[in-house]
Amino acid sequence: MKTKASQFTFAPATFIPFQDRKVLERVRKIGRRDITKHRNPDFRIRIVPAADFEFLWISDMFFRIQSAMAAEKPLVMIMPNPWPGYAKLAGMLNRARVNCRHLHTFNMDEYADENGRIAPESWEFGFGHAFKKYFWAELDPKLRPPEKQVHGFTDKNLPVYGRMLADLGGADICYSGPGWTGHLAFIEPDAPEFAGSLEEWKKMGPRICTLSPFTIAQNSLHGCFGMSGDLCAVPPKAATIGPAEVIGAKHRIDMHAITIGGSFASWQRLTTRLVLHGPVTPLVPESILQTLRTDVWVSESIAAEIEPHWEYGY
Repeated sequence: MKTKASQFTFAPATFIPFQDRKVLERVRKIGRRDITKHRNPDFRIRIVPAADFEFLWISDMFFRIQSAMAAEKPLVMIMPNPWPGYAKLAGMLNRARVNCRHLHTFNMDEYADENGRIAPESWEFGFGHAFKKYFWAELDPKLRPPEKQVHGFTDKNLPVYGRMLADLGGADICYSGPGWTGHLAFIEPDAPEFAGSLEEWKKMGPRICTLSPFTIAQNSLHGCFGMSGDLCAVPPKAATIGPAEVIGAKHRIDMHAITIGGSFASWQRLTTRLVLHGPVTPLVPESILQTLRTDVWVSESIAAEIEPHWEYGY
């Protein structure tokens, strides 16, 4: 029996944050050739091989730190989800004997429980724990920044986290990458804690927010949680920086390269197109980067066309 796709239409499920079907139809059609084009010349998109991402990121962090420390100037960095690759950065700094005494780092988010209690640094699945383990502790003790300059969210500092950044002149660089919802850090489009008009939303700072079910599903595929869809292993809330801290940074680098276990399958391929070429809206939080000076790196896989792959079935 022959049917045409156009003969069957439907509205997206009500729990999906962004549902503009005309926009979705448009961005789905953006192919590799056009994904790097943008009307804002300060929003610079380029495609890079996935294998180069870790090298590019580590190199960028290394040279920023090395240059600032050589000039004996403070460097303030907003850092994303820690992963073991931070140990490679520490190794490069050790080998080059870069004294990091003027370095200030701020983790962009941290998990919290159902009551908003922030995960302690001792929790092995937490971002604060990982950053200290893979970066700070791997630095030669003679080269480390003072521990008080390595900031992660705590119940105590949450109310002043934004001010701590502002008192240092804001971040010099903010690294990011979109979640399935288009979140930046854990700024979720469907979190009641971030409800408001675009102008109100842009001024919002750090807070505890409710994680989207999509984020919980996404993170259940992370290595630390077993990569097995264990939804109950992922905490329901998080502490996060707000749009104000991202906007206040002097520069931003945004990375799009996540696939499922290194395969072609990725929830990020459509999200990337919404983030880069959809409307600027709190319903796609990372879209705010379109209005800011940002370097965007998109992997070849994420830039690939969105089309059926019938060989993998339904």
